[in-house]
Amino acid sequence: MSLSRAAGTGRIRIHDSMPDEGGFDNPGGIFDDSGPMESTPQLSIVIPAYNEEDRLGRTLEATIGYLREQNLPSEIIVVSDGSRDGTRTVSESFQGAFPNLRVLEYFPNRGKGYAVRTGMLAARGDRVLFMDADYSVPIRQVETAMQVLDAGHDVAIGSRRAPGARRAKRQLPVREWAARIYTALQNRWLKVDFADTQCGFKLYTRAAVQVLFPQQKLHSVIFDGELLFLAQRAGLKVGEFPVEWNHHPDSRLTYNLRKSIRIFVELFKVRWLHRFGR
Repeated sequence: MSLSRAAGTGRIRIHDSMPDEGGFDNPGGIFDDSGPMESTPQLSIVIPAYNEEDRLGRTLEATIGYLREQNLPSEIIVVSDGSRDGTRTVSESFQGAFPNLRVLEYFPNRGKGYAVRTGMLAARGDRVLFMDADYSVPIRQVETAMQVLDAGHDVAIGSRRAPGARRAKRQLPVREWAARIYTALQNRWLKVDFADTQCGFKLYTRAAVQVLFPQQKLHSVIFDGELLFLAQRAGLKVGEFPVEWNHHPDSRLTYNLRKSIRIFVELFKVRWLHRFGR
């Protein structure tokens, strides 16, 4: 890996000459506008974003407001996954109010799994949360996730189906039905047992991040299941906790028959990809 500074800016371009076996190469370079931090943050928050200029501002405003109230040493990492809109500009506009906000950006678009992995491995906090850019789960729910880790778990995953979960606005019935079928098949195939693996609100210890994310192979939205499979195989403790969830109908994730087939093909590849522990 080599580093170079873009002329006339404080942005760092990271060149990685060693692609991962699972396809996590870095063809366009990752732009990182961070500087040195005075101390290790207690919490890192990773927000993957693809063309989120219209929703990201609200999410950052609420998240920064919460972190200030808690007086919690923290950082926010926005990962622009090849966005073609003003996602990076919106993110950088909050750096004056919150200096520990970092923006990573690369091209082309690689998928949510790739974006989350990029941010998680760049995080410097003792605990690392990833949350969706649409603010479907309020940031204050991290308090419950912290309690799960305090109880001895390595990973805390938000669940829309755990007892006590609340949905302010639900998905279309066909989406919920499809999600339940997918979860049942995933649990059976990967030999895991979770009520909801796809909720975009999960907290990891730093040790768990360092064990799991270097092994991640999938770029797509089903990377969550792969990570939980790896966590179980590594003997890590994973706890589910109920969340307050509000569905946003203009989700950037669209589904059709072709994409659905691809998702199931990737699901069935997980065990093969990790068969030899590579």
